[in-house]
Amino acid sequence: MIASLDALTQEKINLWLSGNYDADTKAKIQQLLDEGKETELTDSFYKDLEFGTGGMRGEMGVGSNRMNKYTVGSATQGFANYLKANFTGESISVAIAHDSRNNASYFAKVAADIFSANGIKVYLFKELRPTPELSFAVRHLGCNAGLVITASHNPREYNGYKAYWNDGSQVVAPHDKNIVAEVNKIQSVDEINFTGNPDLITPIGEEIDAEYLKTIQVNSINPAVITRQKDLKIVYSSIHGTGITLVPKALKLLGFEDVNVVEAQAEPNGDFPTVVYPNPEETEAMTLAMNLAKEIDADLVIATDPDADRVGAAVKNPAGEWVLLNGNQMASLIIYYLLDAWKKAGKLTGKEFIAKTIVTTNIIDKMCETQGVKCYNTLTGFKFIAAVIRELEGKEKFIGGGEESYGYLIGDAVRDKDAVASCAMIAELTAYAKDNGKSLFDFLTSMYMENNFYYEGLISLTKKGKAGAEEIQKMMADLRSNVPATVAGSEPVTVIDYTNLTSTDLKSGAVTNIPTGLGMEASNVIQLVLADGTKVSARPSGTEPKIKFYVSVNEPLEKAEDFDAVLAKLKQKVSAIQEDLGLK
Repeated sequence: MIASLDALTQEKINLWLSGNYDADTKAKIQQLLDEGKETELTDSFYKDLEFGTGGMRGEMGVGSNRMNKYTVGSATQGFANYLKANFTGESISVAIAHDSRNNASYFAKVAADIFSANGIKVYLFKELRPTPELSFAVRHLGCNAGLVITASHNPREYNGYKAYWNDGSQVVAPHDKNIVAEVNKIQSVDEINFTGNPDLITPIGEEIDAEYLKTIQVNSINPAVITRQKDLKIVYSSIHGTGITLVPKALKLLGFEDVNVVEAQAEPNGDFPTVVYPNPEETEAMTLAMNLAKEIDADLVIATDPDADRVGAAVKNPAGEWVLLNGNQMASLIIYYLLDAWKKAGKLTGKEFIAKTIVTTNIIDKMCETQGVKCYNTLTGFKFIAAVIRELEGKEKFIGGGEESYGYLIGDAVRDKDAVASCAMIAELTAYAKDNGKSLFDFLTSMYMENNFYYEGLISLTKKGKAGAEEIQKMMADLRSNVPATVAGSEPVTVIDYTNLTSTDLKSGAVTNIPTGLGMEASNVIQLVLADGTKVSARPSGTEPKIKFYVSVNEPLEKAEDFDAVLAKLKQKVSAIQEDLGLK
């Protein structure tokens, strides 16, 4: 034993050493004790890995605060208990998928065994598959729930557990908190039934792929353009993840014949050996793809994260340099294309809508207003966009939507962000641009010239410990009670406080209530809207010691040649706002 370990940590270690845990787990714990690994033991046992409203995520290893057979087991037993209580007397089924991470297939099998041991039918993907296909499978197979083993684009040491409800979206109220309560009731490993029933586990794979890919083909609006631009040069990387199973197939199905896969990153591998982080938002993760694009003079670069729900893209600017588009830019381009294509196809009837999160660029709102299409703004998180689709099903038609964190959705066959469908649509809109004599960068510039150049800056401040948490609270309280007279030379005109769901006109003092529903509920977010159209959103993280400020600024773009100058001006404006608000 290590004398300096605190009592609670030591108690948990003793419980795992004496309890009904397997010999290998106990041996690993004993090895850490023998080697005096105090920090690792403390991190592994000082608390239970939290099962939150979206599931759980953590480093893999032994211990109560790690992703392993037993923490996955506890989560699944609690989830199973809730399903049985919620669907009393029904034949319950779940669908399970996993990504390319180490131990992902093992954790998926552990979960399948536990669900089946509890009398629940399981549809288990035989091999790794994208998260959006799991969402589709839940709906297609009529399941009551779903589960994906993934940690999205976290570092290689992590894995995670994402829970889905019967509409194919991640669980929302009241089910999210009710599932958490059931998971928290599991107090002993002896309450977990690990002995699976093979008769209740059905392997799935290619037959679901075929049905899912049909929905992507249905999303296509301009197949004639793709036929003409079938030789569009596309570079694609799956960054060692699940996208390789479906993205090339989807592009081929649409008719694209020159898809160049980054072979060094094509093999699924949970060690992600060619990148520091498997995140297509990062230039480093996109380097191999952009290098290949330079070699072959490609038209487009696209890459997906390990579970293929997020997609990054790169384009060539007028100087011939490959540059990454951010999440706001790509969300805007997709909506810009969809609105125009639906209008030209005569598909806009007045009952269509777009959905996005409150911290995603407002150029989308402006484009929707121009086209006479409703734009619903939701809280941050794609489950809230899915909630809007669910509430309006049969009344209004969802065209597409997205969020600034590189997640987009086209059509309503899936109820989570979908990088496979997004890759297909990004390729189509690039083909459309080329068919009109433009590059994707030119298309972006045209969008800005029509709607103003919108630029978004993210300021993320880390404030650790108790003092940090108190500082974050004070920053939010100050924004609510001490609205500055001016910010970077512009006067605040509206304060939107999502804690009490109110919007206050600072000139008249009029307060408007924001209705709940349609992806909206109380949340600790506050927004300042300035007279010049700038919006500043403040949002503390629910999982990390951080507070994030999303700053959206815009200026007219008169001609394409002014792109760099206007961008520099907008970046300077974000810096001035950061300085004025003291965001350090």
